Amino acid sequence: MDIKKFTLIAGIAFLAIGILGFIPAFVTYSPSPSSSAFMSHGMLLGIFPVNGLHNLVHLGFGLWALSVWQNTARSRIFCRSNAIIYGALAVAGFIPGLNTLWGLLPMHGHDIWLHAVIALATGYFGFVWHAREHTVDQLRPSWRNPL
Repeated sequence: MDIKKFTLIAGIAFLAIGILGFIPAFVTYSPSPSSSAFMSHGMLLGIFPVNGLHNLVHLGFGLWALSVWQNTARSRIFCRSNAIIYGALAVAGFIPGLNTLWGLLPMHGHDIWLHAVIALATGYFGFVWHAREHTVDQLRPSWRNPL
């Protein structure tokens, strides 16, 4: 899979997650002291903590991915940025206070490992895939340069 296809798939996934978070049938709502007064806290698919702001963030990342997926360089920027952002969010999920961004955005529980997986996948395509692609190209024999 190349970086552009990965970015397209990531964009679709982010949009789907963002949309599902707004559909009550997919979210189990419960009162939570960590959620802000203007956002109800719930569990997407019963395991991932979300609220309205969290869903909007997912929609934003999805729209960003879908706006850049046809360009390799922009897809790389998207993947590198996501690797850094989601890596930081995975770490923040372990820190009290930061694991809800001070009551605005829940990122604890199962979100921690999901954010870590997103960081690793986007990190691979953002930082490793390009280098690997050039290494493979250099190893291929060329008819123009037989030595």
